[in-house]
Amino acid sequence: MLTFLRRSLQILVLTTLGSMAVQALAAETTPAQQLSQWSATAGQPGRAEQGRVFFNAKHGGDWSCASCHGTPPTQQGKHASTGKVIKPLAPAFNPQAFTDSARVDKWFRRNCNDVLSRECSAAEKADVLAYLISLKP
Repeated sequence: MLTFLRRSLQILVLTTLGSMAVQALAAETTPAQQLSQWSATAGQPGRAEQGRVFFNAKHGGDWSCASCHGTPPTQQGKHASTGKVIKPLAPAFNPQAFTDSARVDKWFRRNCNDVLSRECSAAEKADVLAYLISLKP
């Protein structure tokens, strides 16, 4: 019985440590680091008000960022065509938002293409992220 309990404890400890390692790998950046990177690339700081306007505008197409993420993007959203639930986009309402550079790049590329029919510029990304970071509970 004692051996079984020791082995169970070892498995629990290893599982917990493994889960923490996965979380640490997934959170390799922060929203502030992402904002700093895009601001540096754009050559100007992100502007929250311009980000808010950009986020809510349709840019000549059928969708805006807000079409799926909501206005403001502090609650769950829903994809405009598939109905799939989307976690809140504002970092204060979703601690995992903007913590994985590869996912951030993938989703910016995909969503900007859906909304703008092109990739967002570094300045547009910085502005939108400045807006999203400005949203507080």
